[in-house]
Amino acid sequence: MENKELKKVDLYTDGACSGNPGKGGYGGILMYNGYKKEYSGYAEETTNNRMELMAVIVGLKYLKEPVNLNIYSDSAYVVNAFLEDWITSWQLHGWKNANKKPVSNIDLWQELLDLLSVHKVTWNKVKGHADNEFNNRCDALATGEIAKRQKN
Repeated sequence: MENKELKKVDLYTDGACSGNPGKGGYGGILMYNGYKKEYSGYAEETTNNRMELMAVIVGLKYLKEPVNLNIYSDSAYVVNAFLEDWITSWQLHGWKNANKKPVSNIDLWQELLDLLSVHKVTWNKVKGHADNEFNNRCDALATGEIAKRQKN
């Protein structure tokens, strides 16, 4: 197999929920070589954690080939699952958490792992609602999806 260098791609993501559970939105920005792709979506009845996961999953679905991927999120739930290696522990224990209860959102975690498997991924925790313009934009995309559907 040819050893070619992977493209370097940045993915910023955020999820939001009005009520938890409630109406939810997610947003993301994929960046490669000066190009930017923004995306967002909505769910009628969901949780903040599901929207945080969906933001990453949808972004990964846009990638057409394996890449060197930097993922940036303010979600401790998503980022720490990898940085603290909760994900390995959950899998080793039959998708049970430290309290021996089923892990929430198993369907999305499994889809995320499948999508991540072809990429070289670095996880980055960013401070939410702070000075990161891309995280702030993802938040605006996510909350904008909810706002579009709010009753006046």
